[in-house]
Amino acid sequence: MSGDDIPAVLTEQDQWGGWIMRRLEDGWCAALDRQTMLCTIYVRRPMICGEYQAGDSDCMEQRFLHQIK
Repeated sequence: MSGDDIPAVLTEQDQWGGWIMRRLEDGWCAALDRQTMLCTIYVRRPMICGEYQAGDSDCMEQRFLHQIK
């Protein structure tokens, strides 16, 4: 996540010393609004999130698994 402009409160250090997005008890990203299922820091989201293609097979699989329409 180097170079990303993410609020520190939404990140945590992993077991290898790298910085990752923090996840809440439900397993979802701390930046995700649970009501709308939209990113609350969309403009400042990590590069990897910007590269994630909404509607691709992985996205659709996750939506199916979590019953998101």
